This record gives sequence, structure tokens and C-alpha cells, in this order.
Amino acid sequence: MHRRSFIAMAASALVFLGGRAQATVPAEMTVYKDPNCGCCHEWSKAMAAAGFSVDARDTGDLAAVKARLHVPAELEGCHTAVIEEYYLEGHVPLEAVQRLLRERPPVRGLAVPGMPSGSLGMGDDPEASYDVYAIPSETGAPYVFMEIRPRKG
Repeated sequence: MHRRSFIAMAASALVFLGGRAQATVPAEMTVYKDPNCGCCHEWSKAMAAAGFSVDARDTGDLAAVKARLHVPAELEGCHTAVIEEYYLEGHVPLEAVQRLLRERPPVRGLAVPGMPSGSLGMGDDPEASYDVYAIPSETGAPYVFMEIRPRKG
């Protein structure tokens, strides 16, 4: 009886540890950015600090990257990142990236249009207020995926 319990516990531990080992492999992210842009560098640095394996690529033709990925013109941001089957356009916050990878909705990507003050890479502003949009994989209009609102107190 003790031997069976030990074997069952050992097998459970291996499954648990195996799952943890896979969970710690960092997701690879390629960031396409202007070589002279400091906020893109800060955004990339924050993603790396959060555990993503970041490959930052300077390019003089971000428009071609955005066109290849079918980023809607009205949702374009500063830089474009690709992670797994998704793109991240502009200053998408870490919480939105984590939610995207956890929930895996049927979208092409997330976007934060423009360069909102206080967004990730654009300084720490507790009054920051902006929306993160999801771009559906199929037809349909982009929709608000996450609202970023001022922090309380």
C-alpha cells in the first residue's frame, strides 16, 4: 500500500514539475521599431523584464511591417511586436499581453493607437486613460479588449 502511494505521489510530482518547466519557457517576441525611438526601447525592456524573450529589430520601414500584418491604419501605434500568432501594435500594456496569451481569443492582435501618455514605455502616469483594442481574426470591427483608467489613491 505504501509503495502504491509513493508511486502515485512521484508520478503526480513529475507531471506537476513537467508542467511548471514548460510554463517557465519565455514566449518569444519580435519587436519591430524605429532605431531612434526611445519609447519603443523602454516598452521592449519592460517586456523582457516581464520574462519575454525579446528580439528587437530596428527598421526604417515600419509601414511595410504593419501592412504585412494587416494592422488597421486607424489603430497604428509607435512599434509593432509579434508574439506567437498575434501582433501587438503600439504601447500595449503587460496585463493585456498576459490576458491575450492566457485567454487566446480569435483575434489577429491588440493595439493601442498613437502614443498615449502614461502607457507602457511612455512614462508612469497614474492618471493615464486609454483603451486597448482587439482586432478580430475574421470579419468584424475592432473592439475594446481592455480599458486602462486612472489608478485610485
